[in-house]
Amino acid sequence: MVQGKSFVWQQSAGGLVTAMEPVLHEQRGIWIGWDGAAGRGARSRTGGATKFATVPLSRSEIDNFYEGLCNSTLWALYHDAIQTPQFHRQWWKSYREVNAKFAAETARRCSRGATVWVHDYHLQLVPALLRQARPDLKIGFFLHIPFPPEELFAWLPWRSAILRGLLGADLVAFQTEASSQNYSRAARRWADADGTDRELTVGKRHVHVRPMPISIDTNEFDRLSQLEEVQQRAQEIRDSLGGRKVLLGVDRLDYTKGIPDRLRAFEELLKEKRLSAEKVVLVQVAVPTREDSLGYREIRREVEELVGRINGQFSEPGKVAAHYFRRSLAREELVAYYLAADVMLVTPLRDGMNLVAKEYVACRHDLGGMLVLSEFAGAAWEMRRALLVNPRDIDALKGVIVQALTMPERDRRMRMSILRVQVKRHDVHDWASQFLEVLGE
Repeated sequence: MVQGKSFVWQQSAGGLVTAMEPVLHEQRGIWIGWDGAAGRGARSRTGGATKFATVPLSRSEIDNFYEGLCNSTLWALYHDAIQTPQFHRQWWKSYREVNAKFAAETARRCSRGATVWVHDYHLQLVPALLRQARPDLKIGFFLHIPFPPEELFAWLPWRSAILRGLLGADLVAFQTEASSQNYSRAARRWADADGTDRELTVGKRHVHVRPMPISIDTNEFDRLSQLEEVQQRAQEIRDSLGGRKVLLGVDRLDYTKGIPDRLRAFEELLKEKRLSAEKVVLVQVAVPTREDSLGYREIRREVEELVGRINGQFSEPGKVAAHYFRRSLAREELVAYYLAADVMLVTPLRDGMNLVAKEYVACRHDLGGMLVLSEFAGAAWEMRRALLVNPRDIDALKGVIVQALTMPERDRRMRMSILRVQVKRHDVHDWASQFLEVLGE
C-alpha cells in the first residue's frame, strides 16, 4: 500500500494480481487498470521497477460495464451459466466505451514496437481496438476464467464482436486445452476466421491460440512457509482450534466456488457421525467480493445460514464445529493457515484455474496435508495427484473428505511430493516466459 497526496494505493487480493505482480516487476513494465473507485481522475505512480496508471470510470460505467456486463453477463455465462446470465443493451454500450478507453490509454503510453499483454474478460475488445490504432504493437491476450463451449457462448448477443475483438491479438491464451478449443471453434463459426485449434487466420494475419495454465510464485510461498514466525503462527492456529484435524477452505465469496455444497457435505458427515466436532473442525475463509450484486448477497446469506445451522447443532463448549471468516487474510497469515490445515478443500463448481490449490501445495514443504480438488477447476488438469471430486456429488465429496483425513501418511506424503514437483516445475515466471516467447515469435 502506497500513500499518495490524497489517496491510497492498495494491492487487490484477486488471483490475477497475485499472479501478475512478480511478473510485471521482473519485466519492468507498466500496469494500466481501473483503481476501484468511481469518478476519480487518472492517476499514475512508480512502485519499484513497475509503473502503474489508472483508467477512470464513472459511477454509471461501473454499474453497466463492471457490475452489469462483466459480472452479470460474462462471468455468469463463462462459468457454465451456474447463475443465469442477463443481457442488456445498455450494458454492452458501456462495455464498448470502457474498452475503447483502455485501448486509447494503452496506445498513448506505449513506445513503438512495444509488447502489450491484455488480461481477462473485462477487456476482450481491446486487442482489435489497439491493433487498429497501433499496428506496430505486439499484442497478447490471456483469459483467466473458462471460455464456454459453443452452445453456451451462442447465447451472447454480441458473440461476433467479442470474438473479433480477441482476434486483434497476435496470441490468445487460455487456462486449459478445452477453453482454447472452445474459442477457436467459436471464432471459426461466428467471426469468419479460418484455420485450426492452434492457429487462426484473419485476412493476412495469423493468430496463435494456446492453452497456457497460469501458476504462482512458488519460491515465494515456499520461503514464507519456512519462516519461523509463520510456523509459530500455524501452531498457534492449531492450538486455538483444540488440536483437532483442520479442514480449510479459502475462497472469494462467489457462487461459483461451491462453498454451500462443501458445508452441506460437512454437515451430513457430522449428522452421520462419520466425523465429530470433537475431533475435526472446518475453517472457511470467504473473501468479500461484489457485495452490491444480488447474486452475491444471496450466496453470503446462504453460507452464513449454513454455518449457523452447523454450529447450532454440532458445536460443543470450547469446540466450535465450523469457523467462518468473511474477510481477506494477509499473505503471511494465509500461509500459516495453509500450514495448519490437514485437508485443503478447493471445490469450485467451475473455475478457470484456482491458484489456492497451488499455493497450498507450494507451502507444504513438510509434505503434510492433503488437497481435495474439484474436477471442474482448471488446476485439476495438472494436479492429478490431488483427490479429485465432482463437487455437485455430495456423497462423493463426503467420501473424499473422509479419505483425505484417514489416508496413510506414506500415501499422503507421496501425493504431496508429486504435486510439489509439478508446482515447482511450472511457476508463474515460467508461465510468463512461455507466453512472451510465443508472442515474440
